[in-house]
Parts: sequence; structure tokens; C-alpha cells
Amino acid sequence: MHKHFSILSLLFFLAVASYSQEEELPEEKETDSITNTLSTAVLVIEDSTSFKKKRNINPLAPSKAAFYSAVLPGLGQIYNKRYWKVPLVYGAIGGSVYMYSLNNDNYQRFRTAFKRRQAGFSDDEFNGEGEFPFFELATLENQQERFQRDRDLWLVVTIVAYTLNIIDANVDAHLKQFNIDNNLSLDFEPYLDLNSVTNDPTYGMALTIKF
Repeated sequence: MHKHFSILSLLFFLAVASYSQEEELPEEKETDSITNTLSTAVLVIEDSTSFKKKRNINPLAPSKAAFYSAVLPGLGQIYNKRYWKVPLVYGAIGGSVYMYSLNNDNYQRFRTAFKRRQAGFSDDEFNGEGEFPFFELATLENQQERFQRDRDLWLVVTIVAYTLNIIDANVDAHLKQFNIDNNLSLDFEPYLDLNSVTNDPTYGMALTIKF
């Protein structure tokens, strides 16, 4: 009797031990799965936060650049950080102003000589006694009209150069903020589709815009 009781006690102990091991195994597996899920979630979150950085756009930047170039030519290009354009701006405007001034001086000289020659005087610089040869009255008139025409032409060129300086600063500020994102694309490719009702093919070209 005592021997049978000992065998039953041993079997009961083994059954309790095996049951406790079966209860512990799912908990370890569940803990591992939770840990893996959390680690995966953390990786996804870090990747998504560092995916893209957006640029801030200043809508007043083109107006500022144009205003600065209007006040002082070349200042708008400096505002846009296009420093290499500043010598071009001053070369175009400065050269035009110089040519205008040169032609205006020659125009005034020939005009003065022409007016004095018409008044009966012969003491002008083009009377042949100085470093310049003698010019007839008609020659003085032609030279006066020529330098007047060239002076007016260079005045127009100066105004155009000044205006282009303002336009360049404005357009350049716009282009600096133009969207050049990789997600912005334009694709033109062949298109083929099959009508599910009539089984007739539809084909052509498709224009795809992604933004």
C-alpha cells in the first residue's frame, strides 16, 4: 500500500512539473515577439522622421530683390547671392553711361561751333588754327546730328540695362525657390488598356504628372 502511494506521488510531481514548463514556454515566446515588434516599430519611426526635409518659401523674396536692384544696381544680385553677376551689371550700366557721356560731350562741342559759325564767328576749335582741321558749316551740322543720335541711342541702352538688372534679380529670386523635389516629375509614355465589357483594346499616349 505504501509502495503504491509513493508511485502515485511521483507521477503527480512529474505531471505538475511538466505543466509548469508548458505554462512558462508561451510567456517567453510572447515576450520575444513583443520585443521584436517594438524594435521594428522604433526603426520605422526613425526612418519616417528622417525621410524628407521641407524648404521654407519666402513669397516676398522676389519683390525684395527687385527693390534692392532698383535702389542700387547689383544689390539685388547680392541679395540672391549671385555675386558673379555684379561685375556684369556694373559693366553693362557703367559702359552705357560712359558712352552716353562721351557722345553728349562731342555733341555739345560741335553744336557750340556750329552756332558760333552761323553767328559769323570763326574762333571755334574747328576753324583749322588749332589741333583740329577746318570743318565747313555743313560738316559741323552733320557731326552735331550724328553725336546727338548716338547719345540718344546710348541713353536707351542705359535704361534697358538698368531695367534688365531689376528683372534679373526678380526672376532669379523666383527660380531659387522653384520646386525641384524628386517627387515632382513629368512622364510621357505609351498607354494600353483592355475594355472589360467589349474586350476592345484602347491604346495611345499617357501624360503622367507626379507631385
